[in-house]
Amino acid sequence: MTRMKPFLMLVSVLTITSLSSAWAQTAPVGKPATAPQVASFAPAGAAADTQVAPPPSYVIGSGDVLGIQFWQQSDLSSDVVVRPDGRITVPLLNDVQAAGETPQQLSEHLRAIATRWVKDPNVTVIVRQINSRAVFITGRVLHAGRYALNGSTSILQLIAMAGGLAEWADAENVTLMRTENNQFVTHRFNYKDVIARKHLEQNIELQPGDTVIVP
Repeated sequence: MTRMKPFLMLVSVLTITSLSSAWAQTAPVGKPATAPQVASFAPAGAAADTQVAPPPSYVIGSGDVLGIQFWQQSDLSSDVVVRPDGRITVPLLNDVQAAGETPQQLSEHLRAIATRWVKDPNVTVIVRQINSRAVFITGRVLHAGRYALNGSTSILQLIAMAGGLAEWADAENVTLMRTENNQFVTHRFNYKDVIARKHLEQNIELQPGDTVIVP
C-alpha cells in the first residue's frame, strides 16, 4: 500500500495541472466577465424629442421644430424653430409665415416662393418636434410638469402619464383649468367616479394650454 501513495499523488498533480490549463484557455487573465444588461426606463412624463408623425391636419404652432428639405438644394434645406411671431427663417427665402398652416400648406407656400430662384422646387416639411401643444399637471401626482399633447388625451390619461396620484391626494376634487374666450374656466374631475365607471362625461379631452390640478 505504501508504494501506491507516490503514484496516486502524481495522478492528482497531473489532473490539477490539466484542469488549470483548460481553465486558463477559456478564461483569459485580465478580461472581466460581462456584466448582465439591466433595462433602463425613462422617468414618467419624459418627452421624446425625436421626429414625430402628426396627422395631416396638424396645425403648426410657435415653438415647433420643422425640417425644411429641398430636393437637391442643400443650401436651402435646414431645421428651423417657429418663432413666437409664427414665422420661420429659411435661407434665401427669408421670413415665412408658418404658424397656422399644416405641413402640406407650408410646403406649397415655400415652393411658390422658391420658384423665383429655383426651377421646379420640390419641398418637404417635416415636423421634427412638437412644442406648441402642451398641457400641464401639478399638485399631488408623482411626476408633475409639462407634457406634450401629441394626440387625443383625456384627464385620466394625463394623470396616468404623470405616474398616478400621490399619497393623500384628494381624488374627488381634481380641477381642470382652461382658457376660453380669454377667461379662465374650471371643470371638476372626480377620479374615483371615473375609475368606477361613473359619470364618464367628466373625463374630457384636453386642449393645448390646459392645466390639471390635483389637491
